[in-house]
Amino acid sequence: MILTGSPAPETPVSAFPWDAVLGLGLATLRWRPRDLWAATPRELAAAAGLTRPVPDAPSRADLDRLLAAHPDPEARDDRE
Repeated sequence: MILTGSPAPETPVSAFPWDAVLGLGLATLRWRPRDLWAATPRELAAAAGLTRPVPDAPSRADLDRLLAAHPDPEARDDRE
């Protein structure tokens, strides 16, 4: 059988972070090895806290409103 067409694009493949996964599952979460090996990548990500939504950063208007509501105290000159 002869395959025709263009070759697959070469993309860099990074190594799976086994040390980090094993450290998380066995040392941090203290899972039994059989539970770690049975976990799906989605379960590992949830256990690592990687699936929580990231809140939006405050806008400039929000920061200005906070600064107006809570101004810094006046600086005192105690050198006199």
